[in-house]
Amino acid sequence: MGSFSLFGLPARIDGAKPRPATRDRGTSGRSRRALGEMVLHVPQMLRALVRTDEIWLVALAALVGIAAGLCVTAMSSITQAMHRVLFRLQPLERLSGQVDVPTINTLLSLTLGGLAVGLLGLAVARWWPRRAIDPIEANALYGGRMSLNDSLIVVAQTMLSNGVGASVGLEAGYTQIGAAVASRLGRMFRLRRNDLRLLVGCGAAGAIAAAFNAPLCGAFYAFELVIGTYAIGNLAPVGVAAISAVTVVRFLIPDEYGYELRVPSAIEPVSYLPILALGIACALAGIAIMRAVTLTENLFRRSGMPAWARPAVGGLMVALLALISPQVLSSGHAALHVGLDAPYGMQQLALLIVLKSLASAISLGSGFRGGLFFASLFLGALVGKLFAAAFAMIAVTQAVPTVVLALVGMSALAVAIVGGPLTMTFLALESTGSFPLTVAVIAASVISALTVRRTFGYSFATWRFHLRGEAIRSAVDIGWMRNLTVARMMRREVRTIRSDTTLAAFRRDVPLGATARVVAVDAAGRYAGLVQVADAHAPEQGGPTIEPLLRHVDDVLLPQMTIKDAVALFEEAEADALAVVDSRESLRVIGLLTEQHALRRYSEELERRRRELSGE
Repeated sequence: MGSFSLFGLPARIDGAKPRPATRDRGTSGRSRRALGEMVLHVPQMLRALVRTDEIWLVALAALVGIAAGLCVTAMSSITQAMHRVLFRLQPLERLSGQVDVPTINTLLSLTLGGLAVGLLGLAVARWWPRRAIDPIEANALYGGRMSLNDSLIVVAQTMLSNGVGASVGLEAGYTQIGAAVASRLGRMFRLRRNDLRLLVGCGAAGAIAAAFNAPLCGAFYAFELVIGTYAIGNLAPVGVAAISAVTVVRFLIPDEYGYELRVPSAIEPVSYLPILALGIACALAGIAIMRAVTLTENLFRRSGMPAWARPAVGGLMVALLALISPQVLSSGHAALHVGLDAPYGMQQLALLIVLKSLASAISLGSGFRGGLFFASLFLGALVGKLFAAAFAMIAVTQAVPTVVLALVGMSALAVAIVGGPLTMTFLALESTGSFPLTVAVIAASVISALTVRRTFGYSFATWRFHLRGEAIRSAVDIGWMRNLTVARMMRREVRTIRSDTTLAAFRRDVPLGATARVVAVDAAGRYAGLVQVADAHAPEQGGPTIEPLLRHVDDVLLPQMTIKDAVALFEEAEADALAVVDSRESLRVIGLLTEQHALRRYSEELERRRRELSGE
C-alpha cells in the first residue's frame, strides 16, 4: 500500500517506503517524531508550481482561508446548537445574553459537561499522550509543523467546553484548526520552512477574520502573533486567506451577529488623557486576570483532586456564578452586544467584572479548554464603562462619551491579554468604521502593550509557554537555533592522547604547528582535558607528564546542546574550544567544537533569516 492517486496523478504517503534522496531540511527529528502522522504528498508538478511561483502560493492561501471559514462556521453552529439544547434557548437567542437561565439545566450542563471534559482528557492522556502544538509555538520552534490529529482533539475539547457553557472562547480552537489545516496542506506541497510558517499564519488569519467578520483584524493577528513579523511579500497570501474566510462566513451566515454603535464623529484632544489612563488600567487588569488563571490552576492542582474531576467541580462553581448573572457563560458575544448599550450602574459593572473574571479563571484553571480572546474584549468593555462612570464623577471638563471608553477599554484589555495592538485597532475600525475612534484605540493599545511589557513581559499565550518552561515570547522563528546543535557543528576528527603521556613524548609526537590543541583521555578512554600544543612546547614547561597542562577538565559539550547553550558554556568556561562527549556518564570523546566556528555558523544562520525577511 505504497501510493494511490490524487487528482488523477501518482502520489505518495509518508510512512510508505521512503526515498533516501528526499529530506525535509526545515524540520528537526524531534518535530517529525512529535507529529507521527502520515502525510499525503501532491504530485511533483503541483509542488513545483507552488514552490517556484508566488501566485500559486497565494492560491494555496486562498484554499486555506476557505477551509478556515468552513471550520469556523461549523464550530460556531455546533456550539450554538448545544447551547439551545442544554439551556433551552430559542433559535436566535444567545446564551450569555439571557436575563436568567434554567437553574437545573445550568447546574447539570456545567457539572456533567465538566465531567465529560475531564473524562475526555483522561482518555486522551491514556490513548493519545501527546501535547498539541499551537500555531505560535509551531512557528517559533517547529518551522510551522503542526499535527492535524492533535489539533482535532483540541477542537473537540474546546467545543465541548464552550458548548456546555464554560466561560471560555472558541477563538483558540478556531486558530488551532485553521493553522493545522494550513500546516497539513503545506506539508503536502513540501513547502520550504519559511513558506510553511507563512501558510500557518494564513490559517490563523482566516480563522480570526471569519470569527469577527474582520479581514484586517485577522491579517494583523497573523502578522503580530503567529508569523511574528510583517513583510511585504507576506501581505498577499495572508490578506487573501483572511478575505476568503470572511467571504465564506458571509455566504453561509448572511445575518451575522453584529453591532450597531453610535460613535462620535470627533474626539477632543483633552479626552486623550483619560484614554491613556484607561490603557494603563486595562494593562494592570489584564495582568491580574492572567495571574488569576495561573493561581486558580495551582489551587486545583494542590487540592489533591484527580485531574478528571476538576472540570466538574469548576463547572459547578461557574454554574453558581451564572445563577447570579448568565453573562459569565460561554465566550460572551451576546453579553458584549448587550453590555455596550446597557445603562449599567457602577456597582453592577464592578460585579460583572468580578464574576466574569472569576468564571474565566475557574474554567481554565479547572481544566476546561479554550481561550480568553473574547472574554478579554467583554471585560475590557466593562472596565471602560466603569472607568467612564468614575471619571464622570470627578471630571472638571466634559466627560468622554461612555461608548468611546468602552470600545477603547475593549481593545486595550485585549491587547494586554492577547497581544497585538494593531490587531485590536483594526478590529475596532472594522466594527465601527470610525477613524477618530481608531486613533484613540491605537493610543490606548500602545500604552497597554508597553505597560504589560515593562511590568509583566508576556501575553496570555506566551505566559503559558513560560509556565511550561519554553523560553519564547513571540512566534519569531527561533526553532533553527534548536536545530543548530553541537552535533551538527562539531568536528568529528579529533586527535586524542593519553593523559599520562610524558611531556617529551608529547613534544615528539605533536610538533609545534601541527595542531592547536589535543584532547587528552585517561586509561579507560574517558575525557580528561584539553592540552594546548603551544603550552606544551613552552620553554618553562618541564613536568614529567602533560597532566599539569590539562585545561577545561570539567567543561564539556554534549551533542544535543543548541548553539545558544554552547556559546553560553564557552563564555562561562572562558574557552575558545571544548571537547564534545557522548554523555556526562561515559565521557567518551566524539568531537571538538571551537567558539569561532560556532559563532560563524550562528552569524550565517542569522544572515539567512535576515535575507528571508527582506525578500532577498
